[in-house]
Amino acid sequence: MHKDIQSILHAEDEIKQRVEQIGAALARAYAPAADAGETVLLLCVLRGAAIFAADLARAIDLPLEMDYVAVSSYGSQAQSSGTVALLKDASDPIEGKHVILVEDILDTGLTLHCLMDLLGQRNPASLAAVALLRKELPNQQAVECAHIGFECPDEFVVGYGLDYAQRYRNLPYIGILKPEVYA
Repeated sequence: MHKDIQSILHAEDEIKQRVEQIGAALARAYAPAADAGETVLLLCVLRGAAIFAADLARAIDLPLEMDYVAVSSYGSQAQSSGTVALLKDASDPIEGKHVILVEDILDTGLTLHCLMDLLGQRNPASLAAVALLRKELPNQQAVECAHIGFECPDEFVVGYGLDYAQRYRNLPYIGILKPEVYA
């Protein structure tokens, strides 16, 4: 365990198993569309969801397209700024595609809510969100997710793509960061 980690929430094997379960469920749900020749697009929210999206793509046994969006609401801070900025838009139009938006963590819900609104205006055939983690917070935006990997305590978590100030993304597990690291 990394010296800055207080405790491990989800071990590497546990994450792998859950990602495979979500991938199998998505494959079942989108098989009719893929069988009909329709496009299924995995749209990854950079940077935090990159590792999750890559593993999820390998767990979905269907033809897929992948694309990426980048947003910022944290910067190098430990708490959301309350403002979502679109830093990188999808490379190709999403109109008529079955879009699966892949997010790392649903905490305030602001980022996912803004992205779902924006993408919904672009006439996808369908739009669903998948999040690796969800924190149960009292003032969380109402955002529906087709699949949640794990419920998460209201702690600062890192690893498996999640970061603090661009560090810890490469940890193979999800852990709670020691408060003195970000205080």
